[in-house]
Amino acid sequence: MDTATHFAMGFGLAGLAYVDPVVASDPGLAIAVMVATILGSQAPDFDTVLRLKDNATYVRNHRGITHSLPFMALWIALIGGGTSLLLHHEGFWHILLWTAIAVVLHVFTDLFNTYGTQAVRPFSEKWISWNIINIFDPFIFGTHIAALLLWMTGLVPTAPIFITLYSMIGAYYIWRTLTHWYLTRKVERMDIEDGRSPAPDGHYVLIPTISLRRWHVVHAKKDGSYRIGWYSPDKLIWIDSVQSMEHPAIEASRKHRDIRALLYFSSYTISEVEQTSTGYIVRWADVRYRHRRQYPFVAVVVMDRQFNTIDSYVGWLSPDKMNERISLHMS
Repeated sequence: MDTATHFAMGFGLAGLAYVDPVVASDPGLAIAVMVATILGSQAPDFDTVLRLKDNATYVRNHRGITHSLPFMALWIALIGGGTSLLLHHEGFWHILLWTAIAVVLHVFTDLFNTYGTQAVRPFSEKWISWNIINIFDPFIFGTHIAALLLWMTGLVPTAPIFITLYSMIGAYYIWRTLTHWYLTRKVERMDIEDGRSPAPDGHYVLIPTISLRRWHVVHAKKDGSYRIGWYSPDKLIWIDSVQSMEHPAIEASRKHRDIRALLYFSSYTISEVEQTSTGYIVRWADVRYRHRRQYPFVAVVVMDRQFNTIDSYVGWLSPDKMNERISLHMS
């Protein structure tokens, strides 16, 4: 989820903690729990500081080790133990419990996005992304804000507000999961029945958008090419077909750390090369993130004719702004 939603969830879990009679009866403990749940809801994303080093490090590691099993335990111990030590010694186990809920819920909800996490490290470095909930979901964020505002009024007891909130959100996640499962199979059937795909060829990935009714669709074919489209109720529209080029410059680019960072993170990439008067421009893009006819999540390497790197970039950047970001003055 996005930072704002995780932040709202931190407050929401502090309200839900009022189901614990000990927390509800001790204002000091309730404050300590709130501090712990807010910090716990943000902690796995502390890896954002990696941007200060360089984009390749950030892309390769964001939502990686800081979302792993060992780090979840570390966040719980540091935040729960530290908060208890500083604010409320007697409530250690209550603070630790709600810190654990906040940290685990953060990682769990991130699994539902397209970006995903490496939540099962160290057992596997696989990126797990279930493509069910958009990184910003208006329903999840909006219901949290409504519950928090109602809590502030004091008109309704705290525990029932947040029991209702998280019951609704739990039901919402179940509904979205079942919908995603059903529509993925429906899209494959529609494509075959339409005659565009005579038999199952590769697999289909449905990617959530901010709209509940519209999904991006990526058809990853067995030959390594992709079809890109969208689905809305009973409509499947293909809008692009892309495939990687073959060129020695592309193979040479795989050794560059910016390219390795993107390929480590994503299994849905295409490459293209542009020859200039002095060398080559190699672009890799993640086809899951199509926006306004472009693929803005890219890794780019500018090379001379001997495949030596002149400049490079990895991250979010539209092709229209590429010339402003890296040295594409080669002509």
